[in-house]
Amino acid sequence: MQGEVIRGILLPFLGTVFGAASVFFMGKGKKIFLRRALTGFAAGVMVAASIWSLLVPAMERSSAMGRWAFVPAAAGFWAGILFLLCLDRTVPHLHMNGGREGAGGSLARTTMLVLAVALHNLPEGMAVGVVYAGWLSGEAGISATGALALSLGIAIQNFPEGAIISMPLRAEGAGRGKAFWYGMLSGAVEPVGAALTILAAGYVAPFLPYLLSFAAGAMVYVVVEELIPEMSEGSHSNVGSVLFAAGFTVMMALDVALG
Repeated sequence: MQGEVIRGILLPFLGTVFGAASVFFMGKGKKIFLRRALTGFAAGVMVAASIWSLLVPAMERSSAMGRWAFVPAAAGFWAGILFLLCLDRTVPHLHMNGGREGAGGSLARTTMLVLAVALHNLPEGMAVGVVYAGWLSGEAGISATGALALSLGIAIQNFPEGAIISMPLRAEGAGRGKAFWYGMLSGAVEPVGAALTILAAGYVAPFLPYLLSFAAGAMVYVVVEELIPEMSEGSHSNVGSVLFAAGFTVMMALDVALG
């Protein structure tokens, strides 16, 4: 069981690492198509995970409230949305195409870019921690397969986030090693956030429905604000839409059939 938890909380970080490593091998011609496909698939996985791995277990855990079992889920969901909204207003708003902030050559600007991506990754790390905490408790209706599928979905989504730092830095003349290091560094906060959330699970167990739905709100915000615009930009945006449906179906099947 301990090995499964460690693997689950490390998967999102590995997604960032592999994305940052694209600076060593990814050609410019395939980057846009691959990015759109991965982003669409990850968005579908995260939306399905938000429903079946987070919101449904949150309401099931609140079933003693009867017809009002949706209240903790709704409150936590909106808390997650508003938290990410406030975060977006206080740190640079980033997109994979270079974004509004871009990746400058100076150390200060690069540090801001890494910090911005790291702050956006923190709620995702906490989401993984909350799900695994719910699975370990055995009372939240979360399966090991569902928790792992959520981690995998976030890992896929983190692939382009690692590339958003390493690729522009390389294009502006930074060495491959340095570009990779900065990209990898941006994802280091996720396993830390997940581990701290799991360690604190014993103290926050009564609030688990709120925390599960908070994670759902944070992930839905990321999907709507970041991933859907990214997968829909430019020509042939139907690639992202088809992969979104595929990701949603895969996650739904895994969570329902194997959960």
